[in-house]
Amino acid sequence: MSDTPNKASAELEAAADEFLARAEADTLMGAEADARDGEIASLKEEVAAGKDRLLRYAAEAENTKKRLEREKAEATLYAATNFARDLLSVADSLSRALAAVPDGERAVIDDTMKKFLDGIEMTERELLNVFQRHNIRKLETVGQKFDPNLHQAMFEVPTSEKPPGTVMQEVQAGYAVGDRCLRPALVGVAKAEN
Repeated sequence: MSDTPNKASAELEAAADEFLARAEADTLMGAEADARDGEIASLKEEVAAGKDRLLRYAAEAENTKKRLEREKAEATLYAATNFARDLLSVADSLSRALAAVPDGERAVIDDTMKKFLDGIEMTERELLNVFQRHNIRKLETVGQKFDPNLHQAMFEVPTSEKPPGTVMQEVQAGYAVGDRCLRPALVGVAKAEN
């Protein structure tokens, strides 16, 4: 399909060149040619204009093809965006469930509760693996420079440890699909101490 505009363009260009060659040969016929010079000149202009239009149409067809391929690739990448955004609340719930039991208390809980926590950890890992397979990644925030495209500032932390504008704390994880932000991270940002 990609050769069709180019092939048609080449055929039409060859036909136009042949027509021009015949027209030039006709001009060499002497006195009869003098009467037809005006007609030949106008036909040459028409052929040149037609050739120009043809080349423009071929270029436009090629640009359209490239644009459609790019849109198809983007549609494939971002097709599951809304579904993935809905699953982020599941990932948040699993993280909160694991954070509810501090590491120090895990040593003193019974076997049933340990198995339950292990199941939650495995479920969270599997969900993150599924995200990764679909090009959904968790944003790295703490210690990074604040980026309004990826972070949403919830509060400021007065500190001299980090330069102002550095993310100090993450309240809720952010995610991106491809190069687009799926959900911004809710963060606390450093500000200069007074």
